[in-house]
Amino acid sequence: MELDASLIALLVAAALFAGWIDAVVGGGGLVQLPALMVAFPHAPAALLLGTNKLASICGTSISALTYARTIKLEHRLLWPTVALALAGAGAGAAAATAISSQALKPIVIAILLAVLVLVMARPRLGLEPQPKLRTASRAAAVMLVCGVAVAFYDGLIGPGTGIFLSVAFTTLLGFDYVTAAAHTKVVNVATNLGGLVVFALQGNVWWLLGLAMGAATMTGAWLGARTAIARGSGFVRVILLVVVLALLARLGWDVWAAFRD
Repeated sequence: MELDASLIALLVAAALFAGWIDAVVGGGGLVQLPALMVAFPHAPAALLLGTNKLASICGTSISALTYARTIKLEHRLLWPTVALALAGAGAGAAAATAISSQALKPIVIAILLAVLVLVMARPRLGLEPQPKLRTASRAAAVMLVCGVAVAFYDGLIGPGTGIFLSVAFTTLLGFDYVTAAAHTKVVNVATNLGGLVVFALQGNVWWLLGLAMGAATMTGAWLGARTAIARGSGFVRVILLVVVLALLARLGWDVWAAFRD
């Protein structure tokens, strides 16, 4: 594959911004995957998804390490969720060539609308921790929701995964947004890895391009994680609302364009 320098520069810039957004609140795929689709409109979807996964795992790994140096992680909850997420994302990636992502977009839009209403209706959600919510039953629910359902979605489509994970940790376990982001990034590494392994085995990864974009996402992720830690949960909440609205607009346009055609 031959690329001109201007196209590479645009993709690297998109990856840098995607890494920052993803580290703060999730949804970096909203920037990165569409950039790949615009750059290669005739490439197979699975190939673009696999390349996106390679770039994404570079960024999520750096942001997870950056958060872990500052935020205390609940390991007894986290590692079972990570194990489930590996399998869930792998299953989603395996299904990516058999299931139309277009058919799933209205469902994702409905979920995003519910997230938007929830966050706006509860302005204090995620601003301060609520330890009383951390029961065994809620922890089990988080493992299933994050490790199976959200991970499967990440392997299948991807954009918005970090948002869904973050909202699950805040609403079900009472984490503040920054702590939720720290746990989200660790799970996100697993979902990206599970999907990447399957796409790689299928031959659906552009390795050089993915690694070049990955270097940019690492820089963006490092900056984003440090920004979220420094600015706090109130800042993360604002970015969350902005990204949800942008993702709704993007998916809504896709559904409308498909309906018109």
